[in-house]
Amino acid sequence: MNRITDDMKQIVNDIRLSFVATVNEDGSPYVSPKGTVRAVDDQHLVFVDIASPKTVKNLQRDPRVEVNCVDFLRRRGYRFRGVAEFLGKDDPMYSAAVEHLHATHGPHYPANHVIRIRVEQARPLLSPAYMFNENVKEADLRQAWIKRYGIRESEPVKAP
Repeated sequence: MNRITDDMKQIVNDIRLSFVATVNEDGSPYVSPKGTVRAVDDQHLVFVDIASPKTVKNLQRDPRVEVNCVDFLRRRGYRFRGVAEFLGKDDPMYSAAVEHLHATHGPHYPANHVIRIRVEQARPLLSPAYMFNENVKEADLRQAWIKRYGIRESEPVKAP
């Protein structure tokens, strides 16, 4: 599957932290947390390089990338594999990504690069709780993990 579905978009765009894996020069994996990953259409993810020189260096040399986006309370998410490209400042997707960065993180955050990923494969990531608990429901898992983490539900906090 290489199409980004509505459910995938919702999870990617709702969570606040994703993990981007690139390939180091020696072939070893490099994983970096990213707080700016967004699903922009049915084929692409985008993220802003705020402070990721190693990720940028790896992608400039080898554009293969995998992104993991997981809603830790719902215990599910998605794994996206694809090819990255650096967008120019004249690309409308570049401007949209920078605007989103400043709206969610603040205007003082730098946008060193904007990277678009053409998704070639999208697969679900599911907790074993879905496989080994008969008739488990997402809402029940969410409540169990809210309790386990000691989270008190309240109004959503707006980013600065």
